[in-house]
Amino acid sequence: MALDDDIALLARQPLLSLMERDALRLLAFAAESRILRAGDVLFRVGEPSDGAVLVISGAVALDSREDGQPAQEIVGPGALIGETALFAAVARPVTAIAREPTQVMRLSRSVMRRVLAESPASAEAIAAAVAQRLQGFVGQLAAVQEALTALERG
Repeated sequence: MALDDDIALLARQPLLSLMERDALRLLAFAAESRILRAGDVLFRVGEPSDGAVLVISGAVALDSREDGQPAQEIVGPGALIGETALFAAVARPVTAIAREPTQVMRLSRSVMRRVLAESPASAEAIAAAVAQRLQGFVGQLAAVQEALTALERG
C-alpha cells in the first residue's frame, strides 16, 4: 500500500483527522503493516497496550470474555482498535482475533508521542478533542447519577 493511501486511511479516523498532514505522514511512515490469518490473535484482554491497530481489510472479533461464546463485536475496514492506547498505557479491555485473512496497520504510542512533540498544532487539536470527549462523559455520568438518585428516592 502506498504512503498516500495510508495517510488517507489515518485521516478518516475522527481523532487522527485533526492532525496536520505532515504529522499524519510521519505516523503512516512509521506504522507497521501486518497480514493476519484467520484465528491469529492481535492481543488478549488484560495485556499491556503499546498502541492502536487500524483494520485495513478483513475482520477482527473483539471480546472481553474468554468463555467461548460468540464475539461481542466484529469490526472491519476502517476500525481503529485501542485508540486510547495511542496516548496512555492501559490494559487491553478485549481480546482481538482475526476472523478471516486481515491486514492491519499497527500504530505505536512511542511514535505518536514523537509525532505530536514535533507537531504542536496537532497535539493541541487532539488535546482539545479529548477534553471535549471527557466533558461529554462527565455529563453522561451526571445524568446516570441523577437517574439512580431518583430511583433510590422513588
